[in-house]
Amino acid sequence: MADQPKTAEPARARLSPRKKQRIVRGIQYVVLVLVLVGVASYADWGSLAQNFAKAEVAQEALPELFTVALKNTIVYSVGGFVIAFVLGLVFALMRISQVRPYRWIAIVYIEIFRGLPALLIFLMITFLPLALPGFAVPGGTYGQGMLGLGLVGAAYQAEVFRAGLQAVPKGQTEAARSLGMSASRAQFTVVIPQAIRMVIPPTMNQFVALLKDSSLVLFLGVSGEYVELAKFGNDLASQYANATPIMVTGVTYLIVTIPLGYLVTRLGGRKGRTV
Repeated sequence: MADQPKTAEPARARLSPRKKQRIVRGIQYVVLVLVLVGVASYADWGSLAQNFAKAEVAQEALPELFTVALKNTIVYSVGGFVIAFVLGLVFALMRISQVRPYRWIAIVYIEIFRGLPALLIFLMITFLPLALPGFAVPGGTYGQGMLGLGLVGAAYQAEVFRAGLQAVPKGQTEAARSLGMSASRAQFTVVIPQAIRMVIPPTMNQFVALLKDSSLVLFLGVSGEYVELAKFGNDLASQYANATPIMVTGVTYLIVTIPLGYLVTRLGGRKGRTV
């Protein structure tokens, strides 16, 4: 019996990669809409508005929010940033120094203060008078807040500066030395200015981080004219038994940090185009 000719199987319709992407994207949109609908139907919007966005409580927070709390937050952050900037540069130079004890001191400081929680540093500052009788941080409460932020920020800023110093081509130093400059003069007039320009974006990121970490100042027991945003919002929330002040202070943080983050992005992009 003769073999029957095999019939060709019908070719399977295959989706193009573009169509597959459209289907996957459509599924993702459907899932997202279902989740949003579920959250919207589950949430008690009246209770949320009453406890997190009560207009009367927000109005009570607004006068002192900017004149006291935000002002103090900026003071703590700027002061801490100045300390972190100076100490960070010093420890970065020690970290790359040819003197071995300097390197050891810098490594120990950087590893300890990067490894410890920032909250623990602030708690230690409150006990300094017990460990060092008669010692007082200059500037009182403001000085304590700046010192805590500065000590924490310096460890991170030192690594930022170290990366910048090592990124400066060695030919810059050699050229300066060939002009008769001493090693220290070449370092401070040629290398360090270039390194600082290179690390402006990450340094701005460090300032934003310090601005947020300024909320830890509340653990110093600040009150009255020394309160910062987090302490201010927490005190009002306890007074009114309402979370609206915390939401208001959160929005205030965002009003400050989002433009700074955008500025960092612009500076980073401009730096990338000039390299």
